[in-house]
Amino acid sequence: MISDPEILLEPVSALLLIPGVSAILLALLPGYRLTARLNVLSAGLTFLASLWLLIARPETGNYLLVDDLNIVFVVLGTFVGFTTSLFSASYIGHELEIGRLTPANLRFYHAMYQALMFAMNLALLANNIGLMWVAVELATLTTVLMVGIYRTHEALEAAWKYFILGSVGIALALFGTILVYMAAQPVVGPGQDAMIWTSLIAKAAEFSPDLLNLAFIFLMLGYGTKVGLAPLHAWLPDAHAEGPTPISAVLSGLLLNVALYAVLRFKMLLAANPNAISPGPLMVLLGLVSLIFAAFMLYRRRDIKRMFAYSSIEHMGIITFAFGMGGPLANFAGLLHMTMHSLTKSAIFFAVGHIAQVKGTQKIAEIRGLTQSHPALGWGLVIGVVAIAGLPPLGIFMSEFLIVSSTFAREPLLAVPLVFGLLVAFGALTLRMTDIAFGKPTGNLGPVEASYVPLYAHLALVFIAGFYLPGPLVSWFQNVARLLG
Repeated sequence: MISDPEILLEPVSALLLIPGVSAILLALLPGYRLTARLNVLSAGLTFLASLWLLIARPETGNYLLVDDLNIVFVVLGTFVGFTTSLFSASYIGHELEIGRLTPANLRFYHAMYQALMFAMNLALLANNIGLMWVAVELATLTTVLMVGIYRTHEALEAAWKYFILGSVGIALALFGTILVYMAAQPVVGPGQDAMIWTSLIAKAAEFSPDLLNLAFIFLMLGYGTKVGLAPLHAWLPDAHAEGPTPISAVLSGLLLNVALYAVLRFKMLLAANPNAISPGPLMVLLGLVSLIFAAFMLYRRRDIKRMFAYSSIEHMGIITFAFGMGGPLANFAGLLHMTMHSLTKSAIFFAVGHIAQVKGTQKIAEIRGLTQSHPALGWGLVIGVVAIAGLPPLGIFMSEFLIVSSTFAREPLLAVPLVFGLLVAFGALTLRMTDIAFGKPTGNLGPVEASYVPLYAHLALVFIAGFYLPGPLVSWFQNVARLLG
């Protein structure tokens, strides 16, 4: 475990120690119910530790860093991690009952879940760009193992595909990280200091712009693979479709954001060097390509989890586009959209997971009339899709409205493909949801044991955000938007 005297016994230590120790305990403890409860308890305590960061700001050390930017990601990530663990306890228990998983599988699953929480927190809190790279790689490996947990041919194929493409991406990111080190070394000096984020950002204006330019291309492609941006997205639909649904929620609500966070850190580095290229155009291009590509692909999906995987690609494209545009309003809108997407998409996967269990299939053609056969799940899914499609009065409408408004004001021509992609995606989601939610019910019509609290808690937050954002939250996001440049 990494220790730093300046922050020992601070909330940062709790954010790393709780999931780290829990992962070890969960790997050793027998019994599904015990491990499921410990997983929920650990995730809840980790979320409380993230809230502690809002009150007690630890000092920055050589290895770990706390600022307004990473607190946003940590609080959001640990909250979704906690609610997903609540959903997971019910979902995974059913998988054990029907024989898809064994007790040994569940012990491994819960241990990997907490290892993933540890890795994501470490990546977000790292003050060392090398340590951040290691943590993102660890997060990738843990999710690869969980994607393949069913041990079917399709699940193992999806896990290998994820592993291979993720390894290519992380290798590109490593090369970009080395190039940043090479740019910093003549100015900061050799050794660890040339990898400390606070040292890098303080002296970035003196770095070689050519090396920084080349580094950002590799970093954008490398970490962009983890973000799920087209054309680097191929692993994402398979991982969602073949892995356990809680992992789909974690991928969309947490892991994609962690990779995006790494991109934003290096974007800030380039912005601090007046002679380096602007990172915005590359981010705008990849964002638009992802949005439009995923919007059209939504029409051709036959698997409900795969369809929402492409929806995640679409929305990560929107978020990347917003941060690529830059400026206070676009950055604010990007942060808001990232938050709303994480809450909404994880809620959708909570509903989809239970729906797939009760219907015994993920095929869209075999799921009909959910609002009649299973009203709580059906209407929860409808509200989630209405939210993710960007309809008022839910929170994603507000963030998309701000992104489109900012784009119209600054680059009207870019607003055309942006709005086009949003409309295409809206049409696809509306078409699919009409068949799934309404009409004559098909398949199993019996009752379902589902955990509705995480689903409706997320939807309630998204609904409230469409009407009201607390003043402190707005000020916090505005401050982060200014930090991003």
